[in-house]
Amino acid sequence: MPTIARILCPIDFSDFSRRSLDYAVTLARWYGASVTALHVHPPVIPAAGPLAPLAPVEPVPVPPANLDALRRQVAAFVPSAAQIAIEPHVVEGDPVREILAAAQAADLIVMGTHGRSGVERLVLGSVTETVLRKASCSLLTIPLTAVGAGSLPVVFRRIVAAVDFSDVSMAALRQAAALAAEADAHLTAMHVIEVPEHLALWIDRVDGISHVRAWADAAERHLRGAIGPETREYARVDQRVETGKTYREILRAADEQRTDLIVIGAHGHGVIEEMFVGSTAQHVVRRAACPVLVVRQPENEG
Repeated sequence: MPTIARILCPIDFSDFSRRSLDYAVTLARWYGASVTALHVHPPVIPAAGPLAPLAPVEPVPVPPANLDALRRQVAAFVPSAAQIAIEPHVVEGDPVREILAAAQAADLIVMGTHGRSGVERLVLGSVTETVLRKASCSLLTIPLTAVGAGSLPVVFRRIVAAVDFSDVSMAALRQAAALAAEADAHLTAMHVIEVPEHLALWIDRVDGISHVRAWADAAERHLRGAIGPETREYARVDQRVETGKTYREILRAADEQRTDLIVIGAHGHGVIEEMFVGSTAQHVVRRAACPVLVVRQPENEG
């Protein structure tokens, strides 16, 4: 199971980032991890006069006194019931760049999918999605509809783990199993058989239906065998195999079960992440009504 020792939580002082910090604190308690509450202050670009030359305008540095005030504001933002060490950290720069730089020393990023106002939804959404594409560590996204701020401790009662039997999805299942055991939760290990469109007519035939049933039976056996007795001792576990579009079936299952957390693996990072746009993980993160843990497999884990 991937180790979570350092958690990074970007904050913008909104209720949504406070909600994210609640989740970061809960996970830090479970894993004995440290939390860095990161606030990125964008540089101030001075307005150019009408007669100013068409030369690049240098940003104005934030005065040290203002940075100190921001650090105090971040420290005051930390919930009083946290009872863990949280390091407030303030930097000036581009939010995505600074979050990714800080994430180099983190095992998990926890951040919301909405900013200060409705107008900024697409702005912070793009920040979150860019971090999701480029970060080398796992990311927990917290949507608007997640449990409200001030609700410590956050509880995961129902968890859905999506599995396609790749190495990274099996790592995600191990992470979900550990969380379910920690929270005494109900874990649903789920696999979706996504039949290509050109075979849609074929699966309606008797031989097609029998093949899909055989795939489903095999998938359920694999799911059952992938969850060890130590998890079943503390968590209620079941297996679910569906046929359809993967992200739609994951979201449907999560909605039916009133899931508190979806866990899913993401393949690769870096240049190959240009392929991430339109991926199952991206669709799930964008549409889920509950938090989504997108797990990346550590490079040293086979």
